[in-house]
Amino acid sequence: MKRLLLMSVVCTALMGCKTVPPPKPLDQLTPQEHAGYVLFQQNCAQCHYDRDTGSLHGPSLLSVYKKEYLQSGAPANDERITWTIQHGRGMMPPLGGQVSQDDIASILAYLKTL
Repeated sequence: MKRLLLMSVVCTALMGCKTVPPPKPLDQLTPQEHAGYVLFQQNCAQCHYDRDTGSLHGPSLLSVYKKEYLQSGAPANDERITWTIQHGRGMMPPLGGQVSQDDIASILAYLKTL
């Protein structure tokens, strides 16, 4: 039993187990973040989880800005995420004509709270 526990501790240390902080509570969102939450629910939630792990139709966006890279391998930054929202990628349809630049800014602000 002690040997198994020791092996588990060593494996965890070698893998660099990293935890990320939980998302900001919904009742603490700023007005812009809340607007982004509403837009996310209207435009993104049918395919992406925001506060849960796992894949719906697209990848979960939980901790998306807390990682260096997106699941695609692209950098997890405003430029790349904005481009993906506007132009789509893979099965994700482009939303460029459906959301304004202000809407995208609000969505990004919300994603940063996850």
